[in-house]
Amino acid sequence: MKDLLILSDITIGLALKKLAKSGEGCLIVADRENMLLGTLSDGNLRKAILSGAVLSDTIEGLYQSKPTVLVEGSYNIDKAKELFIKYKFNLIPIVNKNNVVVDVLIWAKVFDNGKKEIRQALDVPVVIMAGGRGSRLEPFTKVLPKPLVPIHDKPIIEHIIERFTELGCSDFYLTVNYKGKILKAYFDELQPDYKVQFIEEQEPLGTAGSLQYLHGRFDQPFFVTNCDIIIKTDYTNLYEFHNKGSYDITLVATAKEYVIPYGTCELNSDGHLSHINEKPKYDFLINTGLYVLNPSVLDLIPKNEFCHITHLIEKVKEQGKRVGVFPIDDDAWIDVGQWGEYKNILEKF
Repeated sequence: MKDLLILSDITIGLALKKLAKSGEGCLIVADRENMLLGTLSDGNLRKAILSGAVLSDTIEGLYQSKPTVLVEGSYNIDKAKELFIKYKFNLIPIVNKNNVVVDVLIWAKVFDNGKKEIRQALDVPVVIMAGGRGSRLEPFTKVLPKPLVPIHDKPIIEHIIERFTELGCSDFYLTVNYKGKILKAYFDELQPDYKVQFIEEQEPLGTAGSLQYLHGRFDQPFFVTNCDIIIKTDYTNLYEFHNKGSYDITLVATAKEYVIPYGTCELNSDGHLSHINEKPKYDFLINTGLYVLNPSVLDLIPKNEFCHITHLIEKVKEQGKRVGVFPIDDDAWIDVGQWGEYKNILEKF
């Protein structure tokens, strides 16, 4: 329970990290005597960030101040299960008669089979952009295609696919170019219990160009991911966020705080020093390389031309369509596309 408790003066940045570490999608807000103040969901934090809040702001005013609770000694597990299923709670605090948090019920522990057995499976197509040369991971990629670079006992691409298959996804499309034959041979030998189809580029077409070959194949929004990232987030929430927001493209962005390790000078209109900011902090949302796309946006990709996903997003915006941003914590994004990050991952993963 301790890992799920936070104080109301904690920052958004720290709350994001605690959420990512817990994996429960919700935290309990209490005072220093464990008196219940509310619950804070990942959705509450996303809404705040998208409304302009910065990571150094506190969560005060962001959490649900009147959450559903169970009172110690006066509930039964069947009633708790009904609440979980009806409202899709991640957790329910248990309080005593003085409203002090004494325990917590978590979905995965209440239901022996876990979330995915109770909630509807997310059987959505997944496209993995696997055609790049991976030059930043040489000399590995002199021999192997980037998706087969190992993270301990299995290649990157298997780690990526596992996160989707856990939710019920079973239909995967791999766009290939550089060393594509090696990638095909790997999956031929692996013989996975999910379906893998290969989309071949005759020449490099950028991070979105090969999506043109999928035109007409999908009748629902689908995932697109780079082949060198692992995202630790609730993909079901991401998919629901995309659909409820009526977005044409949703990109997953990590919230990063950068500190300038110097005093920065700001000038006034006369060119004179206005003031000095000592080691200022700046917040950014960084594109991670994971997306949800509506099939209709494939119409905007030019045939047989180089097209990055950023170009496609600009075309979508020019058409007056909607592009959503789904923020996640920095610790939930694992980028293994360059040596420095790859070495760190081997130590932490």
